[in-house]
Amino acid sequence: MQSILETFLAGGVLAFMLTFARIGTAMMIMPGLGDTFIPERIRLHMALGLTFVIFPVVMPHLPAEVPPLFVLVSLIISEVIIGLLIGAVSRIFMMALDTAGMIISMQSGLANAQVFNPALASQGSIIGAFLTVTGILFLFVTNMHHFLIMGVVDSYNQFPLGKMPESGSMAELISQAVNSSFKVGVQMSAPFLVMTLLMYVGMGVLSRLMPQVQVFLIILPVQIFVSMILLSLMLTAIFYYWIGNFESAMLYFFSSDIGPSVVAPR
Repeated sequence: MQSILETFLAGGVLAFMLTFARIGTAMMIMPGLGDTFIPERIRLHMALGLTFVIFPVVMPHLPAEVPPLFVLVSLIISEVIIGLLIGAVSRIFMMALDTAGMIISMQSGLANAQVFNPALASQGSIIGAFLTVTGILFLFVTNMHHFLIMGVVDSYNQFPLGKMPESGSMAELISQAVNSSFKVGVQMSAPFLVMTLLMYVGMGVLSRLMPQVQVFLIILPVQIFVSMILLSLMLTAIFYYWIGNFESAMLYFFSSDIGPSVVAPR
């Protein structure tokens, strides 16, 4: 009886450690749950609580006996790397909002209006900070944080224990995620690019017709006013488009193997 209990305790502690290595690492950088404005102690407690709930579910994927020390250390390192990969991919797609906000700020004449972005823990554009914080709110409102947690659990089917993805495949995945995120950010800011282009064309025509008029002094308040009106009209469409691409990208990532076409958002 004592040996059975010792075996169970050893296997349970081992399963908890390996599960926490992947889930805890992913949650530390995952958008929404792992943002810098959430205290580290709270993030740690959430990771521990989720690990207690999830590790009995993923125990069939974990070794029943304690492996040698070198193998155990290598397993923990591979789990940390997989957790970093999952959290980094989800964070990269969150950066599409900051990219769109930076472009919108530049096209609106507000590029110099820098504020502290709590989601990135750094200075950023005022519209980028607004879009990023509102995007985190949308993640919780639409229960996408549940989807991210389920994706971490499902990752044991894509990345079994001890089978770490190749470095080349991970680098290709990250590069494709960055490419797709930047593409989505530019697409969300496309109306502002068109608006600014039309206004600059009008400024060029006006400066030719009336060279004595200080065009930039006149057009800057108009540019900011028109940009704010356009932003208020496009805000719903921007977040709807972003949340759809975020969901489709995460679905494709968690349901596919690491390969040449892992990230393919709508």
